[in-house]
Amino acid sequence: MTSVLTPAPTAATSTVDLGPAVALSCRECGSRIELGPYYACTECFGPLEVAYEFTERGEALRKKIEAGPDNIWRWASLLPVPAGIADTPNINPGQTKLVRADNLARELGMKTLWVKDDSGNPTHSFKDRVVAVALAAARELGFTVLACPSTGNLANAVAAAAARAGIRSVVLVPANLEQQKILTTAAYGGTLVAVDGNYDDINRLAGQIAAEQDDWAFVNVNVRPYYAEGSKTLGFEVAEQLGWRLPEQVVIPIASGAQLVKIDKGFQELIDLGLVDSSEYKVFGAQATGCSPVATAFKAGTDTVRPVKPDTIAKSLAIGNPADGPYVLDVTRRTGGAVEDVSDEEVIEGIKLLARTEGIFAETAGGVTVATLRKLLATGQLDPEAETVIFNTGDGLKTLDAIAHVVGPTARIAPTLAAFEEAGLA
Repeated sequence: MTSVLTPAPTAATSTVDLGPAVALSCRECGSRIELGPYYACTECFGPLEVAYEFTERGEALRKKIEAGPDNIWRWASLLPVPAGIADTPNINPGQTKLVRADNLARELGMKTLWVKDDSGNPTHSFKDRVVAVALAAARELGFTVLACPSTGNLANAVAAAAARAGIRSVVLVPANLEQQKILTTAAYGGTLVAVDGNYDDINRLAGQIAAEQDDWAFVNVNVRPYYAEGSKTLGFEVAEQLGWRLPEQVVIPIASGAQLVKIDKGFQELIDLGLVDSSEYKVFGAQATGCSPVATAFKAGTDTVRPVKPDTIAKSLAIGNPADGPYVLDVTRRTGGAVEDVSDEEVIEGIKLLARTEGIFAETAGGVTVATLRKLLATGQLDPEAETVIFNTGDGLKTLDAIAHVVGPTARIAPTLAAFEEAGLA
């Protein structure tokens, strides 16, 4: 397999079949190279993303999408995946619920609030989306092993997807990761490596391994441009579930920042393809204070996102050097949004608030999002009258340790009616 920095021929010579994808384009200088296992520009070393030539649009495309499978592959016409992907063994994520959160809206003083609840995916996080697209591209590019560095949810998704596809997985995680995520990943039977270090340490190690192992597809390293495109489907689904229109405001958690950037890209593609009317919307980013380099840069008014050492219970967001941080700043500023951060105590309260009001048990990333929503309202940065969608990206069963010390039985009684009545529980 060719090294990421090996000069590649022009896109016109590519024989790779990834549907509407025609090239990889540099996000900094605009240079294009062929579709392949590359993630850095050969001209300026900037990050690469997928460029498309869409051949369908408007009402015809909308009808095709609506007639498609009830999973992520209904959007295959807008993704870098080969024809027939829906018939290939996969865990088929997507089409998760958009929950109208009237109880939470009432408590926060909002008019219309929705929760895009991606805990309903096969391994209970949005990472199933990005891995599905990465796996499709990796197969087309000839890789035989699916691998990743992970803060937990991605580890689950890669191990499960590889098991379903009948290929080997290799997953690197911090040794101090939540046990729920370690055990879940291990259950799928792949190679699981616990590393003494944080995510940024592990990510560097993954890059070094990727350069040595020619047949390993590190989903968020050497096939990252394809992997990241999976997050667009969150934006696609929200628009369809709202009746083919865009919300006025969205609040999205930030780890690497790719999810936020790609949801915005998805919205823009829907507009460009005539699937939704053009309308203004604001994008807000959410971070935990213990790992908030993007929020810090936003508040300082700078374009430079300075790396930090993570120290937060929100381990799934604990990326101290977020690759897409500068692009998050671009999106939030362009749309009139903001990036805010909340303390670990606020994260816990956010988890409890969402569970109490809407019956949705979010992991710590969801707690960050709900707490940030509340903070944005309190500071006047977010309009309570505007239709708002927030994203819950994972299941609270994966991060039980975060709330174990603050929740528990209301009372402990003897097994008698008298004891029940004496405890004042009726």
